[in-house]
Amino acid sequence: MDSLCCFSSVRGVVGGHSSSNSGKGKSHQSTTKYGYSLVKGKANHPMEDYHVAKFVQFKGQELGLFAIYDGHLGDSVPAYLQKHLFSNILDEKDFWEDPFMSISKAYETTDQAILSHSPDLGRGGSTAVTAILINSQKLWVANVGDSRAVLSRGGVAVQMTTDHEPNTERGSIENRGGFVSNMPGDVARVNGQLAVSRAFGDRNLKTHLRSDPDIQ
Repeated sequence: MDSLCCFSSVRGVVGGHSSSNSGKGKSHQSTTKYGYSLVKGKANHPMEDYHVAKFVQFKGQELGLFAIYDGHLGDSVPAYLQKHLFSNILDEKDFWEDPFMSISKAYETTDQAILSHSPDLGRGGSTAVTAILINSQKLWVANVGDSRAVLSRGGVAVQMTTDHEPNTERGSIENRGGFVSNMPGDVARVNGQLAVSRAFGDRNLKTHLRSDPDIQ
């Protein structure tokens, strides 16, 4: 049996609207089940991480929709992603014919929408990892930032996503006019601020960042 797990980065804690929460559910068409557990850390600011975990019927197909949005500098952007990203993906007219391109386009258009609403959403941002399970048979996983999806196959953990870190994408950052700092005792950061090289939002750093996802 294969199992898929999604995690926020080690610099964040998976969460939603409350300080702690958990739940579970199952497919109506197969034996596929899911569960989630959310715990707020000790930080004094509100929970900045949001999730999606559900099965839905869409155009005669059953879709499992699972995601983690790991926010920073506020919770407005991850909250926006929780509400809009999957809808934007499924609204792409070619989703069934070309899921890869549809997911990629939806990530980009969602980021553009976030930036256009930046006066309301603020200067913060968010990573994202999304998984779409079609009829419990076909799985599409995409990510921006360092939130991860890990597949357990035969008891062996296989990372399905690529961590987008400043050191590994230094060339892209520098080509966009930014720089990567490596201070002692700290992780690499874009312009000394952000610890990921791709993210939604982050208006003040956007010229140096990417929001295109890796898709599996």
